[in-house]
Amino acid sequence: MLDGGTQFALFSRHASAVTLLLFEDGESTRPAAELPLCREEHRTGDIWHGLVEGVGAGWCYLYRVEGPFAPGEGHRFDASLPLFDPYAKAFTGALPARRRAAELPAVGPRCVVVCDGFDWAGDRHPRHPLQRSLIYELHVRGFTVHPSAGVAHPGTFRGVCECIPHLQALGVTAVQLLPVQESDEHAAGAVALDAAPLVNYWGYNPIGLFAPKRRYSSATTPGAQVTEFKDMVRELHAAGIEVILDMVFNHSPEGDASGPTLSYRGLDNSIYYLLDGADRSRYLDFTGCHNTLNCNHPVVRRMIIDCLHYWVVEMHVDGFRFDLASVLGRDRFGNLSANTPILEQIGEDPVLRDTKIIAEAWDAAGAYQVGQFPGDRWAELNDQFRDDVRRFWRGDGTAAALATRLAGSADLYQGNGRRPSHSVNFVTCHDGFTLHDLVSYAAKHNHTNGEGNRDGSDHNLSANYGVEGATDDPTIQAIRLRQSKNLLATLFLSLGTPLLLGGDERARTQLGNNNAYCHDNELSWIDWTPTADGEELRRFCRMLAALRAACPALHRDAFYLDRPPGDDGVRWYADGGGAPDWEQDCSRLAACLMNAAGDLYVMLNATAGERPFAVPAAPHGGAWRRLIDTTLAAPDDIAPYEAAVLITPQESYDAAARSLVLLAAPPNLGRQASVAMNATTNKGEQHDPSDGT
Repeated sequence: MLDGGTQFALFSRHASAVTLLLFEDGESTRPAAELPLCREEHRTGDIWHGLVEGVGAGWCYLYRVEGPFAPGEGHRFDASLPLFDPYAKAFTGALPARRRAAELPAVGPRCVVVCDGFDWAGDRHPRHPLQRSLIYELHVRGFTVHPSAGVAHPGTFRGVCECIPHLQALGVTAVQLLPVQESDEHAAGAVALDAAPLVNYWGYNPIGLFAPKRRYSSATTPGAQVTEFKDMVRELHAAGIEVILDMVFNHSPEGDASGPTLSYRGLDNSIYYLLDGADRSRYLDFTGCHNTLNCNHPVVRRMIIDCLHYWVVEMHVDGFRFDLASVLGRDRFGNLSANTPILEQIGEDPVLRDTKIIAEAWDAAGAYQVGQFPGDRWAELNDQFRDDVRRFWRGDGTAAALATRLAGSADLYQGNGRRPSHSVNFVTCHDGFTLHDLVSYAAKHNHTNGEGNRDGSDHNLSANYGVEGATDDPTIQAIRLRQSKNLLATLFLSLGTPLLLGGDERARTQLGNNNAYCHDNELSWIDWTPTADGEELRRFCRMLAALRAACPALHRDAFYLDRPPGDDGVRWYADGGGAPDWEQDCSRLAACLMNAAGDLYVMLNATAGERPFAVPAAPHGGAWRRLIDTTLAAPDDIAPYEAAVLITPQESYDAAARSLVLLAAPPNLGRQASVAMNATTNKGEQHDPSDGT
């Protein structure tokens, strides 16, 4: 938008004519003007453009684009269809369910002209190093829409702001938001058992990569969602919390040839999508969503980089998680390449240099590239950490695999010059079981998704410990709570960058559904109602985060093999003392994490019986104190150093069945950890929804 008017611009190489449709507001039933863009005056190369005077913030617009309809050549132009601008910064209205008609409804979704002006009030990026980060994955709507959240603006960007004290108390340094861009919620296409239509709740079907979702704004004025998003970012930054966006550059909701034409297909189908070389009427599908964006075409690459720049420069976000990022590693023919232009460009882009970039390093067509993303900029979601930790605590893993994950996954990252922080460690994320369900269900229960329980992964590495789902058996309940603590403690004590799924600290359940992408209801929302297990886990998480932040041994960013095992390193032990037998499958392991600021000794017993563990002398001297024993009830399960039980060196410690024990020794660790852990009890409580205030 310029003084006195607005400059419109649109890419289309193969169009023969472009018409701009202008609406004075989001409620107008007919365009105020239809302006043909003249090839001679309004086209520069492949860009159709025009300055329209008198049009400013709040006006809405669409395009009609003429060109050949020749599917065999990859062209699918249709001048009867109004199209969205891929660069639109906001939308108004909503897509109707299962839109297939040629026309939008009389009052439907439109692109909005917005003003970029905003008072950032000196806002600065927190820029936490990855190794000092704790990432919290949340869904903007699901985080606060449940009535128990007690916020004034449920399900919105403002609602997130109202819960900042909860995030601070957890020690969160970054929120990773499921897609917040405008999306087609009706792309799910399924029907629940009660015949109610399901929606694409997660948002992995963006129709506007530059546009914050209107539904996540508490304001109704067209374009106000942009300002509200900026408000949220500014407030999170003021609290020291970064914002990481989940970006979907791999597909669109237009689907295959039978899907709706919303934007890319009608603008220049042969440019934006990967098409079958033998039959260009067919879309290549590496995403499981019936199409794949042509991410390494120069035009699409430019759009991706422009989009990332916009979110960093104009919206002040701090990083990105790339959904199905292996698609970015496919060339213009769909072949996987070791270093495609877009991957290198993102990694080397000067504007993005200080942002966090995290790859989901696989796609839906068999590509798996964990540990293989190029350069020293790309971090990756480490699903091997997830699987090995789950196996170990279920009792069918190995000590060798667990040791590799605790030590930062050097097998994946050391060989290509990266560091432990490039491993984004997680036990659960939005895609799969919640932590509570991981220890409560042996199999998925996705019947309410309307797909006959066929959707969702069957590879869950979960256990129910005697009863499938909810139970009143106190013995089973105790085992499940202890296993939840074991999994969380392993996550926080491992080298790498921990990611915590929002709600896991509250024992949130999805009733065994491991693919709740289509449920915008209480199944997916976080319930803030206090429960005994939820309150105990919340306290446990807070103190774990404080402990991790205070212990240099836990956030070092060098592999142990990079330095000699002296003042700074690790020593592995079998439960009886001495070196482990790595060739033997074993559900027991101990490790001494040595650091001049303080030593840690962790004992992990995943067996179903008690095991005595030898306790060596602290390498830097001093007495061991027990900070964690997950078999004990709160508050003894995790305690500040001064309140912790003294453990005499060389005596054995009886680790109960399925338990994790952590000992700590000074010189400086005790004081630092104690201050940090004690501080969590008074941090932000007055505004935590679960506290009833």
